[in-house]
Amino acid sequence: MEKQVEFLSQGLFKDGTFPSFEEKLKTVDRFPLRPNQLETLQINMGYMCNQTCAHCHVDAGPHRREIMTKDTMLECLRVIENLSIRTVDMTGGAPEMNPNFRWFVEKISKHDIKDLIVRSNLTIIRANKSYADLPDFLAKHKVHVISSMPHWTSGKTDRQRGKGVFKKSIEALKMLNSAGYGMPDSSLKLDLVYNPSGAFLPGNQSSLEKDFKKALMDEHGIYFHQLYALANLPVNRFLDYLLQSGNFENYMETLISNFNPLAVENVMCKNTMSIGWNGDLYDCDFNQMLKLPVQTEIKHISRYNQSVLEARDIAISQHCYGCVAGSGSSCKGSVV
Repeated sequence: MEKQVEFLSQGLFKDGTFPSFEEKLKTVDRFPLRPNQLETLQINMGYMCNQTCAHCHVDAGPHRREIMTKDTMLECLRVIENLSIRTVDMTGGAPEMNPNFRWFVEKISKHDIKDLIVRSNLTIIRANKSYADLPDFLAKHKVHVISSMPHWTSGKTDRQRGKGVFKKSIEALKMLNSAGYGMPDSSLKLDLVYNPSGAFLPGNQSSLEKDFKKALMDEHGIYFHQLYALANLPVNRFLDYLLQSGNFENYMETLISNFNPLAVENVMCKNTMSIGWNGDLYDCDFNQMLKLPVQTEIKHISRYNQSVLEARDIAISQHCYGCVAGSGSSCKGSVV
């Protein structure tokens, strides 16, 4: 990660070819970037995953052994108890692979949380028998499921996420529908996430949602509520892809030329705190992967102090261009 951070901060930016993100924020009077009121605690349950997706900014996979412990989960619960947090967002890797995942969901669901999210890759539900009851478990605790779905066709999905992923994803979506998820007027929310398959920005989120809904209903009888269109940020495997394919300079030029000052006001780092698997604090999940911690003396969940954290400047680097290009990008899709 240190090499990726160094690469992102030099070359095309240091020699003046492109303006740094800090310089760009200054031109629109938005530097330093400061947080608003905390609304979301995003908790990374670990980097272990049953998939190895080509675009993954976490570099997750079956080989990763970084897993959040129950002690760290207890620290997170203490923060949830003491703060008025609207949303708890559980991510990974595959968060369901953490051995204490269900215990943690049960504990969180007892608190006054308006939106308890689990980000699922869908195929984990079909991984083996021990995960087959996940739809019913999540429904019991009224968990909001946000699932990755690169495309409504098998070819594009499998190229990005691995052979056979599309078939298993369709099976998992049908299981979630059977549990009540995604159905019209259902309170069990099922949303999908789309990432472009190459070095380009996502299309219009509303139009993509209509296309996804029509295709998944017509071809598979599947319902879901919303589609979130996310830009790929130049981090980890996607950065490796950009460099190996010779697309890095063109992609960064695309992001910078589509810089949208309106998106700056709604980036997720302004109302979200990202908790690493080991309890370290970050402004967002992407900073976590680049090991760019919060810019305060408090850097771990065990020392959490909201007043200190509210006074911080948000840590930024060149990858941040991905969140403010075009319609903007956050963990819940477009921001403008």
